[in-house]
Amino acid sequence: MAKCAFLGLGVMGFPMAGHLVAAGHDVTVWNRTASKADEWRRNHSGAAANSPGAAVEGAEFVFLCLGDDPDVRTIADQILPGMAKGAVLVDHTTASAELARALHAALADRGIGFIDAPVSGGEAGAENGQLAIMCGGDSDIFKKTEPVMQAYAKAITLIGEAGAGQLAKMVNQICIAGVVQGLSEGLHFAERAGLDPEKVIGAISKGAAQSWQMENRWQTMVAGEFEHGFAADWMRKDLRIALDEARRNGSRLPVAALVDQFYAEVQAMGGGRWDTSSLIARLKHADKG
Repeated sequence: MAKCAFLGLGVMGFPMAGHLVAAGHDVTVWNRTASKADEWRRNHSGAAANSPGAAVEGAEFVFLCLGDDPDVRTIADQILPGMAKGAVLVDHTTASAELARALHAALADRGIGFIDAPVSGGEAGAENGQLAIMCGGDSDIFKKTEPVMQAYAKAITLIGEAGAGQLAKMVNQICIAGVVQGLSEGLHFAERAGLDPEKVIGAISKGAAQSWQMENRWQTMVAGEFEHGFAADWMRKDLRIALDEARRNGSRLPVAALVDQFYAEVQAMGGGRWDTSSLIARLKHADKG
């Protein structure tokens, strides 16, 4: 089993680090809010460090699950001097492909491996150890790291070179944005037309309209319950990254750009911490207006 460090114990990182312990790995965690690291330590047989640098001492694998590019840069600057040659840094943060490429190059100069490995599956996927992980990096480093990541994954795919994992996550978020907006509009239309949403979903979910979002979120969307982990604030961050990349590569994302503005409306309604299915809330809010 491997000696691991896990930095960032949010709704995703907390259970992910726990799955590493359950798989038999030696895990030391760090979190910006120390009480969260203490809570994790009380629930698992790992250790909590008082600084990022202390957490990575002697670690073969260092996992990051942070907020955005600036967070990753800050922590990377603090841990790189203490990482041993031959170690691997795995970044589960949804961040830019540009940052992933820069980290890969900087770490290679130090003899340290790097994998950009954003995840999909939400809070439930993290808690159940059923995440989909999209990876970018060198194939030999990936093969070395994949068995460790299997502790919390149902699917792990090497997409391509450094940055490819982050680009694939952008594709994931672009697709989700359109699907959730479509589902929101469909449910809103059904209610306004006087239809029974349960009967409608029962019918169309057996056909081409079926989706994970439909199967798992239609009931809570109709009920106005938006407490399922991945917040509108974070989705806007992810869409910003995707739209920035689209401007660089010349792709056109009219739907993603529009849905990004719809999430801005959700934020203005006070729903920044509501989950991504809250797009339907702005349609219901417009009815009241």
